[in-house]
Amino acid sequence: MQMKRLLSVCVMGLVFAAGAQAAGFEPRAATPAPELKANDMNGSAKSLADYRGKVVLLNFWASWCPPCLREMPSMERLRLKMVGRPLAIVALDSAETADEVKAFLSRMKLGFPVLLDPEGSNTKRWKVFALPTSFLLDAEGRVRYVLTGPTEWDEGEALEVIESLLAETQLPAKRVEPRRLTPQ
Repeated sequence: MQMKRLLSVCVMGLVFAAGAQAAGFEPRAATPAPELKANDMNGSAKSLADYRGKVVLLNFWASWCPPCLREMPSMERLRLKMVGRPLAIVALDSAETADEVKAFLSRMKLGFPVLLDPEGSNTKRWKVFALPTSFLLDAEGRVRYVLTGPTEWDEGEALEVIESLLAETQLPAKRVEPRRLTPQ
């Protein structure tokens, strides 16, 4: 596990050196999201089904990852900006203990759920090779965009992509004209 951590730090160092903004969002062909099962900080089991009907920003991160920590405040600002809208922000900590994550959260207050992946099983299942990596899922639970590297979530391209997914959830349903009943 130490080798993976070192590799992630090196990869993210390159991203960090390239600038704060990641290269861009990679669109995906609306594929069903891999399974996600993790516990929140209270020990409650969570899965993607808990967020069905909402656009989901799923962010894989770790407390030792400087680019991850740099983007966290923008995720919190995004949460506050989107109050009352169908957006769920979920941060999945990769391969750290609950105590390590609690120590981090005591310094940075976040209003969105933080899930634990202490063994890295979700990180592997989602094929995350660098931190941070974020997935944007539509309201039906399909992966629509992937971003490797940090971004400012409450502005620019990130906000535009999220707004486009939110607009899809708010499209009016097809209006069905009521059938006229004929007297018999």
